[in-house]
Amino acid sequence: MVILDALHWIQANVAPDLAVRWNCKAARCGSCSAEVNGRPSLTCKTRLSDFEPGETITVEPMRAFPLIRDLVTDVSWNYEVNRRIAPFQPPEDVPQEEWRWQQRDIERVQEFRKCIECFLCQDVCHVLRNHTTENEFIGPRFLVRVAGLEMHPIDEADRLEFLKDDGGVGYCNITKCCTEVCPEHIKITDNAIIPLKERVADRYYDPIQMVWRKVTGRGRPGGAPADGSRPADGSRPADGSPPAGQSSTEGRAGPTGSSG
Repeated sequence: MVILDALHWIQANVAPDLAVRWNCKAARCGSCSAEVNGRPSLTCKTRLSDFEPGETITVEPMRAFPLIRDLVTDVSWNYEVNRRIAPFQPPEDVPQEEWRWQQRDIERVQEFRKCIECFLCQDVCHVLRNHTTENEFIGPRFLVRVAGLEMHPIDEADRLEFLKDDGGVGYCNITKCCTEVCPEHIKITDNAIIPLKERVADRYYDPIQMVWRKVTGRGRPGGAPADGSRPADGSRPADGSPPAGQSSTEGRAGPTGSSG
C-alpha cells in the first residue's frame, strides 16, 4: 500500500472533497507529487511500509508552487519556462533521413529524456523554494532539458547566453538535493548542471579565452568559432580541442559524473 492509496481511502471514507492530483499510479506521469514528512516524493511510489508502525505521516503540497487547494498546486510556471528555451535545432542543410549518430553519442542525452516532469527537483531546490528568483532561475528540471539539447550531437543552437542571463545557471550551488529526490535517478547535478556551468564559465569567464577572442576575433585557440558552434562539417578544431564553451570531458561518449 502506498501513500496515494491512503489518500484515496481518505477521499472515500473521511473527506470526499479532498483535492489530490494523480493519473497513472505507476510513477510514470509525475502528477501525484507532494511532500511526505517534508520530503518531496511521488505519493504513488512512497510505501506505507517505509514508515514505522504508528508513525504519524504528514502529506503536504509542494511548497515551491502556489497552492490551489489541499494537495494540488499550480505548476504552470514550469511550462512558461519551457517555452523560453530554444528548441532542438538540427542542421538546416541536412535532410532528416540523413541524420546519423552512434549510440555512444546520445547516452547522456537519453538519461535526461527519462524525466517525467514531476517537478520534485524544482520543489526541493532551495533557490526556487526560499528565494524570489522564479524570474531569474529556471530550476534543475529545465537545466536538464537544456543539457539534453546542448549535448545532442547534431543540435546547432547556442543557449549559453540564455543560461548565463535568463536561465541563471550561476545560482545553483550544486548541493545535489535535486538529484536525491529524482524518482528516475537522473544525475542532475553531476551530468547536467555542472557541465553547463563549465561551458558558461569557459565562454564568459575564462580570462585566456577572453584575451584570445579580443586578439583574434575567434573562439578557442585552434580555430573554433567565437560563438561556440561547431565547424560546418561538425568536426573538432585541428588541434583536437572541443568547441568553445565545451570542456574536454564533455565530448566523451557516456556520463562522466559520479552518482549523486
